[in-house]
Amino acid sequence: MIYQIFGIIFPVVAIVLAGYFYAAKYQPNMDSANTINISIFLPALMFSVLSRESFHLQNYQELAISAALVILGSGCIAWLVAKVLGINIKTFVPPMMFNNTGNIGLPIAVLAFGEVALGAAVVLFAIEMLLHFTLGASLLSHRFKLWSTLKSPVLLATVAGLSVNFIGFELWIPAIKTLDLLGQAAIPLLLFTLGVRLIGVNFDDWKLGVLGAVLCPLSGLIIALIMVSVFEFEGLHYQQIILFSVLPPAVLNHMMAEKYQQQPKTVATIVMMGNMGSLIVLPITLFFIL
Repeated sequence: MIYQIFGIIFPVVAIVLAGYFYAAKYQPNMDSANTINISIFLPALMFSVLSRESFHLQNYQELAISAALVILGSGCIAWLVAKVLGINIKTFVPPMMFNNTGNIGLPIAVLAFGEVALGAAVVLFAIEMLLHFTLGASLLSHRFKLWSTLKSPVLLATVAGLSVNFIGFELWIPAIKTLDLLGQAAIPLLLFTLGVRLIGVNFDDWKLGVLGAVLCPLSGLIIALIMVSVFEFEGLHYQQIILFSVLPPAVLNHMMAEKYQQQPKTVATIVMMGNMGSLIVLPITLFFIL
């Protein structure tokens, strides 16, 4: 079992470290790579998975509801903690709500459970992205524009993929293969980018980072266990929602904080320490759910 878990975690950590050491030596500007990934590779992955004949949305309804409630419930717990401890709510709460479903969740799900888990993993990712770009943005600023958010390539690809699946439209096979190849680039690039972002993080707010590294998976797990009881999840869906609930804060939290000027350096510390803490949390979680 330990060897199996090591085999799951190792590729993820190795690619993140590759990004870290490359960035330490060459200081690359990843803005273009991030834009390409968000605009092309990730949408291709989303569309490719959701438009497949083997994907049936009705099989994931309860999982999607549970994911949304894990996010919202984690936010409520984080809000209470922030109020009690006098922490800036806009800085602390979003990273506790929106987890790293892209950089960590997708690759871990595939490595741990196989390609059969990709459909559920993509659904969880879509829920997280939809709430992050709408509710998350509104928490940070009332100046955000909902229409521009809904035009996000990832969200558009999600809707397009579900639409094609729903009407049963058969895509040209070479087009499907092209989208599959583009989508395969998304996950490695997400991990590599995470490693690059570890460079230059300021750990002055390390105490808040440690608090976040503990509270983020703990609050998510509490809500997930309630969902497991309510919906009586078993097998793959049980494993997926538990894994989803303990994922660390999303790197996107830092990008959003930077966009809306909401203490981005502090958010970066919370995000990166949470992701570092996941090196302990994820193996323990995998040990219990596999």
